[in-house]
Amino acid sequence: MKQLFVLLLFFFGLLVQSQEKADLIIYNGKIATMQKPGEFVQALATKDGIILATGTSKMILETYKITATKIIDAKGKTVVPGLNDSHIHVIREGLNYNAELRWDGVKTLKRAMEMLKEQAARTPPGVWIKVIGGWNEFGFEEKRQPTIDEINTAVPDKPVFITYLYGKAFLNKKGIEVLGYTKDTHYEGSVLEQDKNGNLTGLMFAKETPKAIYTTLGLTTKLTPEERSNSSLQFNRELNRFGLTSVIDAAGGAQNFPADYATSMELAKQGKLNLRISYYLFAQQKGKELQDYEKWVAETVINKNDNLLTANGYTEEGAGENIVASAADFENFLEPRIVLSDEMEKDLEPIIRLLVKNKWPFRLHATYGESIDRMLNVFEKVNKEIPFNGLRWFFDHAETITPQELERVKALNGGIAVQFRMYFQGELYQKMYGTPKTQLPPIKKMLAMGIPVGMGTDATRISTYNPWMALHWLITGKTLGGMQFWPKDQVLDKFTALQLYTSGSAWFSGEENEKGKLIKGMYADMSILSEDYFTVSADKVRNIESDLTLVNGKVVYGARDFKALDPEIAPVIPDWSPVKYFGGYAKKL
Repeated sequence: MKQLFVLLLFFFGLLVQSQEKADLIIYNGKIATMQKPGEFVQALATKDGIILATGTSKMILETYKITATKIIDAKGKTVVPGLNDSHIHVIREGLNYNAELRWDGVKTLKRAMEMLKEQAARTPPGVWIKVIGGWNEFGFEEKRQPTIDEINTAVPDKPVFITYLYGKAFLNKKGIEVLGYTKDTHYEGSVLEQDKNGNLTGLMFAKETPKAIYTTLGLTTKLTPEERSNSSLQFNRELNRFGLTSVIDAAGGAQNFPADYATSMELAKQGKLNLRISYYLFAQQKGKELQDYEKWVAETVINKNDNLLTANGYTEEGAGENIVASAADFENFLEPRIVLSDEMEKDLEPIIRLLVKNKWPFRLHATYGESIDRMLNVFEKVNKEIPFNGLRWFFDHAETITPQELERVKALNGGIAVQFRMYFQGELYQKMYGTPKTQLPPIKKMLAMGIPVGMGTDATRISTYNPWMALHWLITGKTLGGMQFWPKDQVLDKFTALQLYTSGSAWFSGEENEKGKLIKGMYADMSILSEDYFTVSADKVRNIESDLTLVNGKVVYGARDFKALDPEIAPVIPDWSPVKYFGGYAKKL
């Protein structure tokens, strides 16, 4: 019996020893733990997607390496936690990415128009050429938009649709013809411009709503199911290219549940997603929002992981970002602020009551302080009858939220997910309202008050998805065109900015104790950067990409020094896809 006991102890010791050994070690790096400013380690060890330990290269290799351990030499490069976009429309863009020509990062209008013409030459008859978001005139050296005449000259024989921020779109003559639009075509809250003879010019403007722009977009080319799957994989990989390992999908217009989530769901079940995705549900039919949420609360399960290979790999989070149509304060800075309907409170209250009663987290789109004040009135009323009791909820955007409203958000334990929309619209805001005297949104004030803050892009219909452009905004306060939008004394330091994009964003999916730092017990999601974020100049931050991206301890993207580790991905389809020829975000500035 004693011998058996000793034998069991021996095997138990071997088991414990093997459990403490790593399946991956990254060494010889400048690894930012993000636990506190200035804290860097040389190496880390991971096992089963979790960080085992951090320390010196010598200690980690001697303590955790075995024959089977995969060893990666970081070559002295900076390593950061995987970035996390707390407000992006990744599921919707995945369905469309391969069908879009992207001008993100293109330096000149001349080159953008050349790309348009080149793409038209390879696009089959009947297929639309589309540029949907990611650019404005201030990003071009020419500092101007294309004219409708230039677009018609570049592509006279195939339909073209180009959107500009939230408030304008270009439709070429062939596009007008294909759609059958005439002077009698009308969309509520929008304008289709006519010339002096009553003919459509091809310019579309959103006034009270963007209905004309987004209804027209819905009439353009859609990819096949096979192409949508490939497109989603390609877009996820494009996000990995910039070090993104997690995203929170804010849902959006024309993103119907469950139909438009099916592609990502299937990829999750197959273990093919290279991102941890949390997603929200957005009611699509005006007047039927309560019915939708009643159905979803009854029939779906929040926080259920549908990715069997990755913890929290594909999970439903709750409701939003728009909950009722009457609460949508359209953020078009080409036009004055929209005043919400008098019906808003009556529409919103029963849904908030339903969500709080059932402990469903929610997020709500809100640009202006005037809208936020009214929304908070509803929340406070519900809270008196059904206490929130720590329920996770937050506003999205909140550019002009007031100090008094921030106090009310804090009292209800809410958060604020901010995006860099002013990077693209700062010049328009200044023209409409003047130069702001304080930071918009007031991120430093939020942080000082202890309000949870996460960072995102709101990509892709307006802004680019490149997180390093967003980080450039946070640390400079400048717009894409270089205008100093924030007062210089209100910009963020590099550590705080990166913290918003890592552990800050993790709060918005309830994962702040699981990811966002490179310390023992956290997810092994990380990126080896092309340049040292902490030492390069602020403007050079815009050039950073990931040389190696890992999700759950597995390499999902490799480039340059780490190209040999890059996993294979299926070729882009269809053959005419702009992504096949131009990729996504343009190469370095």
